[in-house]
Amino acid sequence: QVQLVESGGGLVQGGGSLRLSCAVSGRTFSSYAMGWFRQTPGKEREFVSAISSNGGSTYYAESVKGRFTISRHDAKNTVYMQMNSLKPEDTAVYYCAARGVYYRGSYYSRESEYEYWGQGTQVTVSS
Repeated sequence: QVQLVESGGGLVQGGGSLRLSCAVSGRTFSSYAMGWFRQTPGKEREFVSAISSNGGSTYYAESVKGRFTISRHDAKNTVYMQMNSLKPEDTAVYYCAARGVYYRGSYYSRESEYEYWGQGTQVTVSS
């Protein structure tokens, strides 16, 4: 069974930075495409960023492009998201997600495309 555990959330002032981590259990991390999503109360979960299983392709929501960077470290079974120039509208619970793939260059941006989810970590950005 695959388990995902996020960490790194917290309270930060606007303009600040945070790095989220998502540790994935299992020995086949390198075969998973990974993604980050976020959700605020009363709203649907929205896509933030994605990375292919080989790490060669990344994709971002327009709202975070140029500020957030997704990366992965296969030896540590971990995916990261560096968040810079944070804004109050980035406040949300952030979730990481994983799905097994055959083609290692693919990334995914729809919630329904992912198989496994973490429990989420809260990010709060003050103005």
